[in-house]
Formats: sequence, C-alpha cells, structure tokens
Amino acid sequence: DFIDGALGTPEALAIVEAVKDKIRTYPAGDVFATMDTHTPDYLATQEGENLPVEHCIDGTPGWEIRPDIAALLGGARIYEKPTFGSVDLARDLQELAAREAVELELVGLCTDICVVSNALLLKAAMPEVRISVDAACCAGVTPEKHLAALETMRSCQIHVENA
Repeated sequence: DFIDGALGTPEALAIVEAVKDKIRTYPAGDVFATMDTHTPDYLATQEGENLPVEHCIDGTPGWEIRPDIAALLGGARIYEKPTFGSVDLARDLQELAAREAVELELVGLCTDICVVSNALLLKAAMPEVRISVDAACCAGVTPEKHLAALETMRSCQIHVENA
C-alpha cells in the first residue's frame, strides 16, 4: 500500500530498484524488515482517526510485501508492527548489539513516519551504535516531509547518506 496502493506516491515507486539493490548488498541473515500490519478496525484506532486511509490491513494484497522485494527477503527477519515504529525490532537489535559489534542502516517508507520512528527507537535503545539512513532508498509522504525527517534524524546523530 505504501508503494503503489492506498498510500503510494511517485517518490515511493522511484526508490524500489535502489531498495532492491541495497538489500542485495547484505547477507540475508543481516536483513530485518518491518511491515505495517493493521486490523479491519483500523479506522477506529488513534492512527486511523488521524490518517483515515485504510492501508496494510492484515491479509490484504496491500499488506503484502511486493513480490520482487519479498523474493530478496528469504533469510530476513520480518516484524509486523501495528504502529509507526517496532519496539520488537529495537529490542532484538539491542540484544544483538550486546553480543557483537553492529552498525545499522535503515531504508524504506515513509521517511517521515516509520523510518524516523524506527531510527529514533533504535538510537534511544543503542546510543553508541552507528545508525545511518540511506536517503536515496527512502521516500516520505511528500518530498518536503522526507527532507524534514532527514534533518530530524541528523539532529539526533543518525547519519544520513546519499541525501
């Protein structure tokens, strides 16, 4: 739904190939993905009241990961999340970082909602871990909001690449 569905944008479509190329640069076991996962009562939630566009309803085609991207996620850990950021992802990566040195790179949609939320959760959980975001592999709700989110992340010591 975020690429070419209910909340799709030309900017989201434009980053698909770059995201696929980025995924290919990592071993499958080092890839983590999140999926917006909403229930049929989405419009009755706080998010649904503020963003009254049904999207990513569990089990619908718009919820599914695009087939060409899904094909690259065979060994990836995928987190379904009911809201902007994934607390489970942050917890699991924090546990991983306690066992070994890690650097984290984020890509995806939407820069100004889910990407920034996850980046800030991760930075709060692991302030000494290098966290970056590849701006060329992200798109916001609008180009202006994309740029604003990148600036917010820079302010919080998240490295912004390819801006």
